Amino acid sequence: MGRVGTPPFHSELVFRDNKLTRIPDASIFKGLLIFDVSFNEISSLTGLSKVSSTLKELYVSKNEVAKMEELEHFCALEILELGSNRLRVMENLETLTNLQELWLGRNRIRTVNLCGLKLIKKISLQSNRLTSMDGFQQCVALEELYLSHNGIQKMEGLSTLQNLRVLDVSSNKLTAIENIETLTRLEDLWLNDNQIPSLEGIEATLAGSREKLTTIYLERNPCAKTPNYSSTLKKIFPNLEQIDSDIIS
Repeated sequence: MGRVGTPPFHSELVFRDNKLTRIPDASIFKGLLIFDVSFNEISSLTGLSKVSSTLKELYVSKNEVAKMEELEHFCALEILELGSNRLRVMENLETLTNLQELWLGRNRIRTVNLCGLKLIKKISLQSNRLTSMDGFQQCVALEELYLSHNGIQKMEGLSTLQNLRVLDVSSNKLTAIENIETLTRLEDLWLNDNQIPSLEGIEATLAGSREKLTTIYLERNPCAKTPNYSSTLKKIFPNLEQIDSDIIS
């Protein structure tokens, strides 16, 4: 039995789907590793400063949060989930130097600002208001990048991401596949629902990942209607296992 006055130790606190309107006071819980207040009606992150700095995973998805704040002390944080909120600006991430996954889908973010995060491996900014890919250059450990359903017009700023395995830029406004020649580990490439006119130049653009690429999505682009579409792709990428929704046997 613990001594009288010893604070309770919980590694995980979950308050999902409880109609909470604010961050509950968790200051009594020491050594907390996981804190989940997703699917509530929380409009502010005020109160997070009282949550233990030992936290490794923080989930605040599907709320009404408008500002990233009171995150600075989470130096051990590895996963931050703030998807489906009302965020407009990426900020106050500078001290989260151990962050490996950042989930910000379904917000109102217009510009990428990763505040120098170097260890990050997964980023989702799906369904935001991005018009540019600029801002990921320093994220050299990045393995998975999800940017679908934005207004991005040009592929850029990805040449330094040598560890990238998954790139999803479907449902944007792209008219060309470009600036990814140096990516040698790319396995999954999602480009469906864009405005890419033809397959011309795709072999050169994806030269670095020619052997690695196993999945490519290009459906609902003009180029997907070209004659011999699938056979052309199979010829260029010998290890393809999937073209759009078709599994290659």
